[in-house]
Amino acid sequence: MNKTTLSIITASLLLGQSAFAQEDLGEITVTTASQTTQTLDEVTSNVDVITAQDIQDRGYTTVAQALSSVTGISFVSNGGIGKSTSVFVRGMDSKHVLVLIDGVRYNDPTSLGGAPFADLMVDDIAQIEIVKGAQSGIWGADASAGVINIITKKAQKGTHASAHLEGGSFGTWKYGATVSTATESYYAKLSYNVVDTDGFTTVAPYGEDIDNFEDDEYKNETLNIQAGYHFNATNKLELFYTQIDGEGDADPYDMSTYSFNPNGDYRLESTYKFMKANFNHIDSFNELNIYAQRSDFSRTYPDATFGQHFDGTVDEYGINSKIGYREKDFVLIGIDHKNYEHENSIDKEYDSTGIFATNTNTFEGILGGTTILTESLRFDNYSDFDNKTTGKIGLKHIHSHIEGLTTSFNYGTAYNVPTMYNLYDPFSGNPDLDPETVDSFDITIDYKGFKATYFSNRIDDMIDYVSKFDADGNWVGGGYENVSGTSKINGLELAYTQEVYEGVVLNTNYTHLFKAEDNDGKTLARRAKDTFNIALDYYGIENLHLGMDAQYIGERYDRADKQGEQTGKYTVFNMTADYQITDNVQVYGKIENLGDKYYQSVYGYATSPRAFYIGVRGKI
Repeated sequence: MNKTTLSIITASLLLGQSAFAQEDLGEITVTTASQTTQTLDEVTSNVDVITAQDIQDRGYTTVAQALSSVTGISFVSNGGIGKSTSVFVRGMDSKHVLVLIDGVRYNDPTSLGGAPFADLMVDDIAQIEIVKGAQSGIWGADASAGVINIITKKAQKGTHASAHLEGGSFGTWKYGATVSTATESYYAKLSYNVVDTDGFTTVAPYGEDIDNFEDDEYKNETLNIQAGYHFNATNKLELFYTQIDGEGDADPYDMSTYSFNPNGDYRLESTYKFMKANFNHIDSFNELNIYAQRSDFSRTYPDATFGQHFDGTVDEYGINSKIGYREKDFVLIGIDHKNYEHENSIDKEYDSTGIFATNTNTFEGILGGTTILTESLRFDNYSDFDNKTTGKIGLKHIHSHIEGLTTSFNYGTAYNVPTMYNLYDPFSGNPDLDPETVDSFDITIDYKGFKATYFSNRIDDMIDYVSKFDADGNWVGGGYENVSGTSKINGLELAYTQEVYEGVVLNTNYTHLFKAEDNDGKTLARRAKDTFNIALDYYGIENLHLGMDAQYIGERYDRADKQGEQTGKYTVFNMTADYQITDNVQVYGKIENLGDKYYQSVYGYATSPRAFYIGVRGKI
């Protein structure tokens, strides 16, 4: 789904109608593709942008919901809001995706792998930038499938305040407030948002009514603080702090029945803190950034038998310089140092130092158009692993003889390091694990709202949990191992956005995985073979927006090699509406799973039936 195009169309339709629409999107800029600010036209990579307006129009609650509207992305969840969630980008799972909040790492070094998507809510997000394909040449470890950067809202000039309140099914309440002030010299912003729900059961035997089991509650509190000071026109200091607190219930595994108990008690508590200080200097020669940042993760399972506490940190320090030359060309060079630590019983740490460079050239008049060439190269020195050299090259041509036609090609290499849990867990860890290595490429044709991309990913030494059995077929344990050979994932993405009638915007996309297999040709688990999204938005009546969207998930199996249960082949419909009462007050409502479709994205775990929500937004 081309979220960027939709946002521009939407903004133009809403200007002067909605106090909550962005003032003028103009040329959307991104920072994730190259670690420096560029417009989308200047980027060779495959980039999708989900804006605050997209989030508002669709009525999303979680980041995973918003991401699943983008072509090539889907997710599965072990229950409702706040329960374990895995996001797949082009058929690669969460551990292969580097997730950032305002540029600070959100990947948890104490986890099984990847970012804790379950605790990411959408309030206070300005835009989500998704760069698909191998990006380790720019960002280092864990950017194998791509990078997702969540950009929080910034303070606008003047003094402002806003608040929202929403209530609905399953005893759900969402509320929050933001205050900010900004002048030419300084800015400050404080935002606090809560999602609090009684929820529904986490575990549910397939086909049974979820009302037959006890509810599993969840509460999320997200705090964001920002401040900045401009010493003069060329020097500024910015500070960022985000804290996410999540707590709730789930259903435990019952050792007496060898199954999960839908009426059992299993408590989950987590606190994530992200801090960043960035000094920015601009002169006639370069733009310089010097930064220090920390990611702090704490997860507690007070009712669990094993691994009750997981505490870890990632500390990062770095400097980069963007040096322009000719009219539109630049080179970005930098160095960063990261220290990863897992506390508690594992009590291990390792560090890495990376040096990197990205060069971008723009050539006019070649083949009758504009050609953009980008090359990135990075070297990472690890204390506990072999050193890694990765790179990326991108080529984009904006055709002048065929107006609206753009073609592009990207190739990159990447790697994923094992987490300290993979390495040192006393029950399943393997200290001899090697990093996974990945190479990927994509080819894209973009023409007047239609976009087609073929992509291919190859993963060597994939890290996976391998079960072991005795001669009689009885399970005797298992652990993490590097799976020999090459896993292959390739597919096709199609997207189309158009105003099909005055005030009516169509946005649709389709993803097909030709192959998602390990070295033995066995299909990888929980990847949907086909995913189709469609959304219609109507803006033809002043101050009113009506929307409907649907998602189809094709064939998908709960376990590898098409084993386990079929968890795909279903369609879910949603509806949204909002009305601008005054310049400062808006009411809205949404219906999720309009057709009350019964499905499970992970076999044995409940999903939401039809649900209703209504809310109000206000600002001064």
